[in-house]
Amino acid sequence: MTQYQELFRAFKMGSLELRNRLVMAPMTRHYSPNNIPDDQVAAYYGRRARGGIGMIITEGTCVGHRAANASENVPFMYGSNALAGWKAVVDEVHHGGAAIAAQLWHVGAVRSKGVAPYPQAPGIAPSGIEMPEGNDIHEMTTRDIEDVIEAFRRAAVDAKEIGFDAIEIHGAHGYLIDQFFWSQSNRREDRYGGSLLNRARFAAEIVSEIRRSVGIDFPIIFRWSQWKEQDLTTKLVESPTDLAVFLQPLVDAGVDMFHCSTHRYWEPEFDGSSLNLAGWTKKLTGKPTITVGSIGLGDKLHEDESELQRDVDRNLKNLVHRLKCDEFDLAAVGRPVIANPSWANIVKEGRYTDLLPYRKSLLNSLY
Repeated sequence: MTQYQELFRAFKMGSLELRNRLVMAPMTRHYSPNNIPDDQVAAYYGRRARGGIGMIITEGTCVGHRAANASENVPFMYGSNALAGWKAVVDEVHHGGAAIAAQLWHVGAVRSKGVAPYPQAPGIAPSGIEMPEGNDIHEMTTRDIEDVIEAFRRAAVDAKEIGFDAIEIHGAHGYLIDQFFWSQSNRREDRYGGSLLNRARFAAEIVSEIRRSVGIDFPIIFRWSQWKEQDLTTKLVESPTDLAVFLQPLVDAGVDMFHCSTHRYWEPEFDGSSLNLAGWTKKLTGKPTITVGSIGLGDKLHEDESELQRDVDRNLKNLVHRLKCDEFDLAAVGRPVIANPSWANIVKEGRYTDLLPYRKSLLNSLY
């Protein structure tokens, strides 16, 4: 066992039992032909499970709403063929010793024109906003909101039935749920707009309906971020007080764990405290959290083992210290696990010279 043994302690939250604290972060790959995960997708996730990761969170999977996807070859979490494909993925991951959570996704206004299988479907948004490239945007009616909530609920039920260990609701990065959170994109004047509390209502109702349908023991993870694809520097909330107001409806609705997306996990979220976003979220809610953001072993090649070891220390020593201090519970790793399917086992065994650097081309490969 290496000096990073804290990363390899088991974790338990209700029915969710993980062999360690390492999570494979969700990363969209556009590698599911006709929106159906095939044998190559199962093999891709299976390699990471056998590589020692504790839990895999899938790439974003589109719920059963005609405007949910922004591009082709992104997997659906509805329809018999897609669900059969995901069942094969689940079995492969479980065989490798890892847990797996399905990330449920609706892109909202980010949808591009002409995307199959519903090329005529416009993007949808909480209110009318301008999008690049002249994309058609439909302002959601109350019926539209109800339909999307039902699509999330159905996807969660299906994910549970085919063996997923948890679901994660994608409420981050400027996609549909986050568009309700963000005042720049939510200008509604009904119960879903206005105050921060009202802007959180749509997400809370999705969580509540899922919780009602999957029962009290099935884990619901909620991923959220301050930053948006449209604005990397923005903040949804500026203070711990506002953060508590934002998070409480989600807790009350039934969220079990928060996945707090940041660019660099070591950066403090608010002035006057070293806590990051996951740390503040855990402090205010008492719920377990996942931290994410530039966790890894560096993107460059190393001339010798001592240089690589120094890079390991820079990237992981602070992470381990914060984990020991109970700032957060789990750590999500993205690009290093793309480049190194056995990243977790390599770190555990101290085989740092076996690590390969990440290259962007790997994300859309069969590797």
